Amino acid sequence: MLMAHPAVLKDLVDRYERLALLHTETGAAEVRRKLEDAAYTLCVTTGVKDPEAALLAARAGLSGTSAENDPSRTARRADSRTGATSRPDGAPAPAEGLQGAGQEPPAPGGPARPAAERTVRSLRRDTVRVASVPAGHVYVRHCADPDGADRVLRLADPRPNGVPSTSQRWWPPVMLDPDWVDAHHEEFDVFHLHFGFDAQGPDALAALVAALRRHGKPLVYTAHDLRNPHQADPGPHLAALDVLVPAADRLITLTPGAAAEIAARWNRTATVLPHPHVVQPPLLSRPRPYREGFRVGVHAKSLRANMAVLPVVRVLAETVAGLDDAELAVNIHHEVDDPAAHAHDPALLAELRKLADRGALTLRVHDYFDDDQLWEYLGGLDVSVLPYTFGTHSGWLEACHDLGTAVAAPDCGYYVQQRPCLTYGHSQRDGLDARSLEDAVREAYRTRPAWRASADDRAAERARIAATHREIYDGLLR
Repeated sequence: MLMAHPAVLKDLVDRYERLALLHTETGAAEVRRKLEDAAYTLCVTTGVKDPEAALLAARAGLSGTSAENDPSRTARRADSRTGATSRPDGAPAPAEGLQGAGQEPPAPGGPARPAAERTVRSLRRDTVRVASVPAGHVYVRHCADPDGADRVLRLADPRPNGVPSTSQRWWPPVMLDPDWVDAHHEEFDVFHLHFGFDAQGPDALAALVAALRRHGKPLVYTAHDLRNPHQADPGPHLAALDVLVPAADRLITLTPGAAAEIAARWNRTATVLPHPHVVQPPLLSRPRPYREGFRVGVHAKSLRANMAVLPVVRVLAETVAGLDDAELAVNIHHEVDDPAAHAHDPALLAELRKLADRGALTLRVHDYFDDDQLWEYLGGLDVSVLPYTFGTHSGWLEACHDLGTAVAAPDCGYYVQQRPCLTYGHSQRDGLDARSLEDAVREAYRTRPAWRASADDRAAERARIAATHREIYDGLLR
């Protein structure tokens, strides 16, 4: 687990201890709420599921205690020796004979717990611990209440073998290994799978389901993709869904159309929850930058399997040429120009460069954008065209909605049900309807649609999403 900077950690511990002392003295509801939030933040920051252990781990981090002498690990070892079991809130139950009536047991190797540690035991009994695959992705992070009101603690993504300790990479997900479930089943209450199982075949997923069943852990599956945008052949993903959808104790998806498809294919009912905001809240209220002209953008990324870039770009170049003060901007990753990369496509890049040399578009070949660069790029477009031929839902569309950039999305999948957008005909089966794409761009040019999420609406939506997730988890744990 990558621990926070010591200054951040110290501030968290100090804040928590001040609030714990104040709550002990006053018992005020507002102080209790702030203390609960501080406890939740400590857990997330340290990657430890129980606030008591998180406080110990944070103190160990500040004092430079080694992993072998980490008090939270000592506590877990003591539990295993005494036969203590986990309570529903994730805190270890006291071993028989260690605790008298009204008396707190001492911390391992230390004096009786101070008020900060005593208070938290009564605060977190309603916490639901979720093994989320993944946990660190922006979608999953924004399914949580930002103030911790949902009382859901998602376990940190375990670092895959061979990944440097400084890396935040979560793929391939370690939690998909049945051995991980066997070893860690006491650390979570619910297993929630979102995505990241591209490399798992049906047998591997069936083994995961069997491990969860063996330990009585409910499975929630959010069906983001009914057709995997990274796989040209739909067969492997459908085979995975044939395991996951029937096995899931509860299903979630993002649009009514996807829910209807799930019902038709598998006779299962999925709860429909919208995609939460992607952009951070402060940017939701930032005015769009003023810019003259009209800019259409296509980001080809690293040429995902569901993209048909050249047919779309050719139509857009011709359309934009007929509009006053309009331009076409095409972006693509360096990997497409790298002979050693999987995405290498010299023919496509040569065609784009020819169009750029003729002045039909501006071409930018670059490394992956970080978040700030991506938001700046999207904010500089009037319309972003998604050149997809198959897929289901889109986080890119959500980011555009956050920033007020119009989107022209294909009629495959359920993009049009996600957020207000322009649409055009484009699918793997039927190819590109050039006229409909031209019409969509001209409509955007004429009307300059201002579809944008408000910060208040996104905050309220996120609170509803978090509350519904908690209701689903609670229903499975009754």
